[in-house]
Amino acid sequence: NNNREKRKIMANALDAVLAQYEQNTSKSNTGRQSISQEDRLKRYFTTYLPKGTSSGQKRVRILPTPDGSSPFKEVWYHEVQIDGKWTKLYDPGKNDGERSPLTEVYEELISTGKESDKDLARQYRPRKFYIVKLIDRDNEDHGPKFWRFKDNYKQEGILDKIIPIWKAKGDVTDANEGRDLMVELSKAKTPKGIEYTVVQTVMYDDPCAIHTDESQMKEWMTNELTWQDVYAQKPVEYLEAIARGETPVWSSDLKKYVYGDDSSEVVLGGSNESTKTEETTDPQSKMGVDTDLPF
Repeated sequence: NNNREKRKIMANALDAVLAQYEQNTSKSNTGRQSISQEDRLKRYFTTYLPKGTSSGQKRVRILPTPDGSSPFKEVWYHEVQIDGKWTKLYDPGKNDGERSPLTEVYEELISTGKESDKDLARQYRPRKFYIVKLIDRDNEDHGPKFWRFKDNYKQEGILDKIIPIWKAKGDVTDANEGRDLMVELSKAKTPKGIEYTVVQTVMYDDPCAIHTDESQMKEWMTNELTWQDVYAQKPVEYLEAIARGETPVWSSDLKKYVYGDDSSEVVLGGSNESTKTEETTDPQSKMGVDTDLPF
């Protein structure tokens, strides 16, 4: 009897451990899919016009959400220059209620009351973006993609060009009666002559199904890839380094980011000489256009 009881206890313990492991493994993988870098590159939809091209058009179909919620996900990013290039960094404060080193810099600079610090603080303020899942009609073989664009407080942004279509024509994401959107693009220049792409208008096509092949339509609509699987989120150590004015560099040997040289003089909200460029304001900032790939 004692042996039987012992075996029963051991079996119960084994079941409990296996159940716990399965639950923890499931939790750790929730909302994340492992995709190759090659496939990841195909998942970004951008409105960038190549050099030498002054205008163009891209056709997209916004996919409906499984639960009927808005397809436009609100996500907050910081826009900073790293080694002279504009980069968008996921803000863990606004998005997840966690510590945000860049927001800490912003709040500290604002708190001094100095106009010079207030101007510097702008580059550390988190900004709202929208991310929407869609099909790029010019590259349907890539499968569902994600388009990230900035909110525009003047109501002159990309979402502000799409909503009137929604109001006039109904749900453009409807699987059978929705509409493709035509995004009209053109080039503009900053006062210093740097070219960038702007979305001039967004037009709509006649109602149609997402795809004439029902199996292909179902595959796209049930695709579980999310924007979190595609857009990278940097570790807090990386954000801390940026807040100190350092330039993180990925080390293939160490398999991690390494940061600025210890002998460099670092100041709050400062930057190393190597990161300075002529343009101190992102030329895309007021246009709601996203041209960089968010690694």
